[in-house]
Amino acid sequence: MSVSCEQELEKAYKFLEEGKTGEARNVLSAALEYNFDNSELSFAHWCCSYWNDFISRLSRMDSYEQGDGLIKRWKTFKSDCEGKKDFQQRSFLAMQKGVFSLALKAYENTKTDFSADLSYKKGLCNKKLGNYELALDFLTEAYRESPQSAVILAEMADCLALCGEEKNAKVLFREAFFVDAGKIELDFLDSELICCLIRQVRQKGYTGAVLQEWIPVYGVLYGVFNVKRELRSQEAGRLRQDIFATENEIKDPSNDSKILIPRLINMYFWLIDHYSHSNEGQAKINECILQIRVHDENIYRLYTK
Repeated sequence: MSVSCEQELEKAYKFLEEGKTGEARNVLSAALEYNFDNSELSFAHWCCSYWNDFISRLSRMDSYEQGDGLIKRWKTFKSDCEGKKDFQQRSFLAMQKGVFSLALKAYENTKTDFSADLSYKKGLCNKKLGNYELALDFLTEAYRESPQSAVILAEMADCLALCGEEKNAKVLFREAFFVDAGKIELDFLDSELICCLIRQVRQKGYTGAVLQEWIPVYGVLYGVFNVKRELRSQEAGRLRQDIFATENEIKDPSNDSKILIPRLINMYFWLIDHYSHSNEGQAKINECILQIRVHDENIYRLYTK
């Protein structure tokens, strides 16, 4: 790559990081006239074209809508990028910085009373911008108001993992996927701890909601979710009720067993851990393991080997 081409890219990336896609596109269009076969220039130009019209219309929305619109479009953008043969990480990261900088500014300009949702989104934006400790502060605020939010728990875990606090991250990731695996925004998770697990489970052919339910199961089997907390007696009682209800749901052919079976297996893993910690007897543990075998022989073998 020529020095002048690299200089033009640097100039364009600075604009992208500020969310100025129009200015970046002008720089890239001029550079492409003399470097039409440069894949990094082409991909960066594609990023500008993808975002420019949307960003130019942001002023028509109120601040909160701007932030939500940017975050929603980011998910689509990320998915579309994954299918591009000429994908360039540097362009992607510059665009990410620009989008989440704009989104954070929008949320900071939102005039509203404290809410868990707003704090969560400020936390998410700061995490995407690399401000992990500040992100954790916002997410902790959100958690205080919504302690049973799987989304918030997962983002807190992600921040902890990115800060190098792997043990605490494992506890919160396991908790988040237990609370509600289907609600977790996988597209926003960045730490290698969880992204590696997601890739491994995805390679087994799982997608969508089914993928999300299998992640905690393989998290246990692969030793990722190996830092555990003890259930309180009330939680254990509720877990047994949930297991009973889910077993009955699976018997109904109108329900989606592809989602229910991994969800049930994860519940059994939690119940087994509870029985192990509370010394309630090997017989109860064996009963849980037998039920896992009934629903999935392969998982049973992996768990008991």
